[in-house]
Amino acid sequence: MGSHPYLSVLSAAIAIGAFSLTVSEIAEILAERLEEPYASFVLTFSAVAVEIILLFMIVREAVHTPTALETVKGGIISAVIVDMNVLLGLAVFIGGLSYKEQEHNEDTSSTYTTILLVASSALLVPSILNYTNDSHTLFEASVMIALMLLLFYVAIFIFQTRTHSHFFKATAKSRLFRIKKRLGEEEDEEEENYLFDRLGNVWNFLAIFTLIFVIGMLAELFAADGMPIAKEMGISTGLAGLIIAIIAVAPEIMTAIKAARDDEIQRVINIAMGASTVSIMLTVPILMGLAYLNGIHLTLNFNAFQIGALILTIILAWKTTDDGETNYFEGISHLMFFVGYAIIATLYH
Repeated sequence: MGSHPYLSVLSAAIAIGAFSLTVSEIAEILAERLEEPYASFVLTFSAVAVEIILLFMIVREAVHTPTALETVKGGIISAVIVDMNVLLGLAVFIGGLSYKEQEHNEDTSSTYTTILLVASSALLVPSILNYTNDSHTLFEASVMIALMLLLFYVAIFIFQTRTHSHFFKATAKSRLFRIKKRLGEEEDEEEENYLFDRLGNVWNFLAIFTLIFVIGMLAELFAADGMPIAKEMGISTGLAGLIIAIIAVAPEIMTAIKAARDDEIQRVINIAMGASTVSIMLTVPILMGLAYLNGIHLTLNFNAFQIGALILTIILAWKTTDDGETNYFEGISHLMFFVGYAIIATLYH
């Protein structure tokens, strides 16, 4: 397919989307068998794994295309922007049309927005040093910030799974509403015929790992042919990063919309904010480590537009979720913010 790069990239993107959707479906089956917060962990980690693979393949292209690293930085920020504005916005909008107002545990959004604000502030450090120090100092600062984010995530993981797991579970009132709703509906008597519904948890996890491996091979093809095409077409690194983020997050968006329709807005909040947290705190150090092993120095000197959009997104998410209720107007607000971000990402060079 090397002689037809446009067809190659398009085919790889479609295949990555299809396999990612299957990964998302399997993760959703596993999530239904697990309790929160572990259910959301399965959903977020499966999606972020695809994101890391895609971005790492772009990192490897930096050997031939120096601007690839800027695309990777745009992809990291865009993943959070898409999670917090497109995923959350669409789900809240569609759920709000069906239920007028949907309730979630306000401790969840309060905790996540605090975490994300701290993480975003940490990313400012290398960006500021970029103006006053040499590349070696910048790389050292980036490594220290990456390690700090990793340690912070360990603390968050303990907080989320051990000491304060109730912060990330649906409130009693919303659980009661869903139980009543389900009792009032007719149960589907037909057995599930989907293959992965019949498999045990271990086999489903193995299936996810296998599919992610296949996605990795497709991502290599996508990156190898996609970077020259992006350069040839004059696509900005911001827009290229946004496209990668949308491909990675698309299956998650479908899962969140389904959850919102089922009045499971708590799961939507957990997926959107949980994936954003992992995107910064695990994707950044993992990508830096993988890049270093390949002889590439990935620094965290994000530009002002990226950091500004990230911080404003977190503030918007805090304002729309801090009262424990969501409605369709709040969903529209997130979507409008994303439109503005996409316009600037397209034109910003």
